[in-house]
Amino acid sequence: MGLKNDKFPSSAAFDAINEALSSSEADKKDAIKQGNAVFAFTLKNKAGETESWHIDLKEKGTVGTGLGTKPTVTLSLSDEDFSKLVSGQANAQRLFMSGKLKIKGDVMKATKLQPILQKAQTKAKL
Repeated sequence: MGLKNDKFPSSAAFDAINEALSSSEADKKDAIKQGNAVFAFTLKNKAGETESWHIDLKEKGTVGTGLGTKPTVTLSLSDEDFSKLVSGQANAQRLFMSGKLKIKGDVMKATKLQPILQKAQTKAKL
């Protein structure tokens, strides 16, 4: 079962991230070493509904639905802004400064996410 939710078009990125992590054991180990955290995402669609996903780069190197176990950092943003972030059209710092991206938890860990999202950019066609 995929991680994509049709109500959240950008959620296809979670499948791409999962694919990138599971395609190579070396990439997975590298991502865990770089991330060393559980990243949770709460996206809000145009209808005002919210849904959550997580990327576990602390132990397993997996992607799943829900917030996961004790997320190190939780990023909340709109489905549209997440799509722009993953596709490289938006900058996380600008989204954060403009109030479009809210971060709970370890803000410094959030900065470790960019290289992981860039790997997904090459696989995701958003």
